[in-house]
Parts: sequence; structure tokens; C-alpha cells
Amino acid sequence: MYIPSPYVNENIAEVKEFLVDNSFGILVNQVDGRPWATHIPLELDVDLEGNDILVGHIAKSNPQWRYFKDDTQALCIFNGPHSYVSSSWYKDEEVPTWNYIAVHIYGTLKIQDEQALLASLHKLVDKYEADSKEPVSSRNMSPKTIRQVKGIVGFEITIEDIQATYKLSQGREHDHPKIISELEQREHSGSTAIAKCMRKE
Repeated sequence: MYIPSPYVNENIAEVKEFLVDNSFGILVNQVDGRPWATHIPLELDVDLEGNDILVGHIAKSNPQWRYFKDDTQALCIFNGPHSYVSSSWYKDEEVPTWNYIAVHIYGTLKIQDEQALLASLHKLVDKYEADSKEPVSSRNMSPKTIRQVKGIVGFEITIEDIQATYKLSQGREHDHPKIISELEQREHSGSTAIAKCMRKE
């Protein structure tokens, strides 16, 4: 991913927190010589050796998984908040721009066995059911229901490279108060989220 140097985020702890909070990503690899992308949850985890990994699953009816080999290179894309930034919010004349957060993960993919797949599904459900009024657990589902696992393929991606862009009006710090104020007044949820991120900088 092309990242101008002012926008590179090398704070791995912050990026990992972003991945946990924005785990619905895009898995990309080659299928018949062309890029193929699937939108799925990709959860940050660690393997038995303590290496950072991403864990996910896709339907067996999706041909993408048939190209998963133990040395398959994959790209995972995670999008955070984004917002248009009007140059009318600047003190000096300039073109408008777009502020955003995005993370690209590159790594090597391998297919999980059924035991590992079930364990990752339990973690996934537990994470997103935690705030439910009446949380369900995949551990308590009937054998008939849980047999649906036969229709999916689980995988792990060993993380080899993390590229994080946090474009938050760097270089225009003198305009930040006005930009943040204007973003906070917009109705778009991305605008208010970007304003919040800018306040943290």
C-alpha cells in the first residue's frame, strides 16, 4: 500500500487495537490468476508459538478456498472511519482532501483442521455475543445445528507485514481545531469518528 511518510502508523499496539475493533475485513488472494476478494470477519489472535495471526472462515461454496495452499500469500484489508475534509476549513487556500484509517496485512495462509475451526468459531461468537441481551453460545448448540460447520473452511494467516495508514490532516496542525469542529458537526458517523481520532493525536 502506498503510504506517504507523514501518515505511516508504526505503533503496533494501536494498530492491533484497531484490528480488534474493526475486524470485518477483506481477504484477497489469487484465483485462476486473478485477485479474488471476500468480505468476512478476520480476527486477530496468536498461535501456539505466540505469533500474531488472523483467523477466519469462508463457505466451501466459495471457490477462493480451493486456492489455499500452505504457502499461499494473502492480503487482508481493514477499513476504519473516513471523511471528506473541506478546504474551506483551512486558514489558507488549498484543495479539499479525505482523512481515513486503513490497515493492510500480508501473510501466509494455511487451512485449519476441524478442531481449530470450532475453537475459532467459539471465540468469534463469544466476542460478538458479549453485549447481547440474551447471548448465545456455539458450545451449546445442537449437533444438528453445529453440523453446519461442515460447510465452511477455516484458515489462519501468519502475519508477515503490517502496513497502517492514519491520514489525519498531518501537516495542518494549525487547522486542526477548525477541522475537528466542522467534522463533529457533520451527521456522517465517519466524520465524527475521524474527529475523535484527530483529538487523540
